[in-house]
Amino acid sequence: MTNPSSPPLRIPTFDDVLAARARISGAVHKTPVLTSRTADAKVGASLFFKAENLQRGGAFKFRGAYNAIAALEASVRQNGVVAYSSGNHAQAVAYAARLQGVSATIVMPSDAPEIKIAATKGHGAEIVFYDRYTEDRTEISRHLAEERGAALIPPYDHPDVIAGQGTAALELIEEVGPIDLLVVPLGGGGLLAGCALAARATAHACTIVGVEPEAGNDGQQSLRKGEVVRIPVPKSIADGALTTHLGNHNFPILKDKVDDIVTVSDVQLVETMKFFAERMKLVVEPTGCLAAAAVLHGAVACAGKRVGILLSGGNVDLKVLAALLGSR
Repeated sequence: MTNPSSPPLRIPTFDDVLAARARISGAVHKTPVLTSRTADAKVGASLFFKAENLQRGGAFKFRGAYNAIAALEASVRQNGVVAYSSGNHAQAVAYAARLQGVSATIVMPSDAPEIKIAATKGHGAEIVFYDRYTEDRTEISRHLAEERGAALIPPYDHPDVIAGQGTAALELIEEVGPIDLLVVPLGGGGLLAGCALAARATAHACTIVGVEPEAGNDGQQSLRKGEVVRIPVPKSIADGALTTHLGNHNFPILKDKVDDIVTVSDVQLVETMKFFAERMKLVVEPTGCLAAAAVLHGAVACAGKRVGILLSGGNVDLKVLAALLGSR
C-alpha cells in the first residue's frame, strides 16, 4: 500500500487541468484580466494581466491547494494534510483545508513574512517553524506526514497542485482569446508547468516564458542544461521564489513545453510594484511581479504581440510594502 505522504510520480496532463477546473469550480475566484494603456505604450504590445493577487488567499496558490485536497480519498483526508511553504502555499492549504473540514499542519521558515504567518494561523492551521538556511523543510514535512498518516501537499512538486495552478492560464486564454506570448513567474515550477499545459492545449503557437529572480536562476540553468540543477538558498525580495530546485513532477513539463526562462533584478521588481500601485492601483507582492517586470523592463521581447502575464500574488506586509514603494 502506498504511503499517502509519498505519492507515486505522475506527470499531469491537460486533462488533469480540465478535471481541476471542474473540481475547484465555485470555490476559487475567476480573477479579472486587467489592461493598461500606459503599459501597452511602454513596450509596444497588448498586455493582459491575470490578477491572481485578487484570488482567495491573495495568490494563485489557492487553486492548486484546493484541488489537491479535494482530490484526496476520504480515508486520507481524515488524517489531515501537511504542507511546507514560505507563505502563499501555506495560507492556501490552511484556507482550503478549513473550507473542506480537513486539519492542516504547515512547516514555515522562521523568517517568513509576518502577514503570511498571521494569515496561516488565522485559517486554523498548526505551524511548525524551521530555519531555511540550516534545516531541510522537505524532510521535516515528510517526517510529520508519516508520523501522522497525513497527506503531504508540496507547494509545487505534486500533480494535483500543478493541474490546479494551470486553471489560471486556462481562464486567461479563454477570456482574451489567442495570445502570442505567455509570461509566468517561476519559483518551484508548479505554476509555470500548469500554465504551460493549458497554453499548449489552447494557444498552440504561443511562446511560453518563465521568470525568476536573478539570485535564484535554478530553473533557467535547468532548462538550458536539460536536467534539474540545485542551487544554495537564494536571497531576494521575491520571497515566494526562493526555491533551490524544480520538482520531479513539473520539470518534464517545463523541459517539453517552455521556450525560455529569464531573470529580473530586485530593483526591477520594486519598480514594477510601484507601477502597479501608482498606475493600476494594485498591490502586487515582489514574487507576483516577476513576469510583469520581465516584460516592462525588456527581458522578454514582446513588441507587437498579444501578451498574457500572470500576477501571481499580492501578499506583502504593509511595512515592507511602504519601505519598498518609498525607496528610490
